[in-house]
Amino acid sequence: MAEHGEKPQYQRIDLDAKGAGTVATAFSNQVAYCTAADAPITARVVAAVGDLLDDQTPGVLLDRIRGWEGAPLADALPLRIAGGLHALFLSGDAPALGAIYRGEDADDAAIVRQVIAAHEDRLLPSLDGPPQTNEAGRSSSFIAAVLWLAEQGLPARFQCLEIGSSAGINLMIDRYAYDLGGVKAGPSDPVLAFAPDWQGNPPPDHPVAITSLKGCDVAPVDLTDPAQALRLKGYIWPEHGVRFERMDAAIGAARAKAPDLVRMNAADFVEAELARPQEPGTTRMLMHSIVWQYVPKDQQARVTAAMEAAGAAATADRPLAWVALEANRDTHRHELMVRYWPGGEEGQLLAEAHPHGAWIRWKPEPSPLRQAPTPKLPVR
Repeated sequence: MAEHGEKPQYQRIDLDAKGAGTVATAFSNQVAYCTAADAPITARVVAAVGDLLDDQTPGVLLDRIRGWEGAPLADALPLRIAGGLHALFLSGDAPALGAIYRGEDADDAAIVRQVIAAHEDRLLPSLDGPPQTNEAGRSSSFIAAVLWLAEQGLPARFQCLEIGSSAGINLMIDRYAYDLGGVKAGPSDPVLAFAPDWQGNPPPDHPVAITSLKGCDVAPVDLTDPAQALRLKGYIWPEHGVRFERMDAAIGAARAKAPDLVRMNAADFVEAELARPQEPGTTRMLMHSIVWQYVPKDQQARVTAAMEAAGAAATADRPLAWVALEANRDTHRHELMVRYWPGGEEGQLLAEAHPHGAWIRWKPEPSPLRQAPTPKLPVR
């Protein structure tokens, strides 16, 4: 870990690296990432666990982390334990963590050591799976991509498919309202409203409609189950209080109408959905955010092959689009990338975006042929 007051530095290593030294690097890199993403409290928690790993503090939990058999960076190992500790604090059973989460000066390692010793059995399950995607703010990037695709001439009626949906929060994007650099979309009575700090030209102002949303996850979360909702809240970085408000609103929306979410791996889901008939005059769109690194390599290959095969058969009346908001491991920035068939097979970088939707840096220039805005259909 970096010395006190020293800015942590991200070390560029293979995301899938395993073995000696990779656990320590994963923790130091996560500290650097959280610091750069304005999450100093989460950085403190991760650094405290890293210190306990370094000083050989004994325990089943810490030994399991030290001997991690997978790729700790790709597996987001630091965020697994950080999420477990945060959920434990939110449950009210680890008040000692309050000094850290309130941003007070404290001996972070000593506090975390005490909490792990007292609650090791409850924390161990947090290592069993990756952090869940749980941020509605990313939907702003999806909607910006939808507007852009419609501007390219694709049918403005979108059938959306999502992989790695977690609790289905982004399967309710038709219930949210958006102000994207002054371009507005969404219902008049939204569950949530988003106005990210927009940088660059506004996206196209084009009428669009979302006609269906369906997603998958290998371990879907039921937002209406208090225990599962608490676990999901544990993955929210405590610095970002607005995200808790969004989560509560999403829970209410899921109780009113559950998102269409199935338990299935990404490759099986994409292959099955692409095999279904597509209505004429609609754009079928695959979307995902901050999940690709968790998809096994063989499934990534299958998803890519299925999309490219379906793309080769796509027509102007039944096009296919692929929208991804994922981390660029070379630049350490989150990029909104779009491919579509026919016509946009090579793909385009539309934006760089904050991983939780706080800002979007739009890349494309306005179309010289853009006409005056027309009244928009609701995103529904």
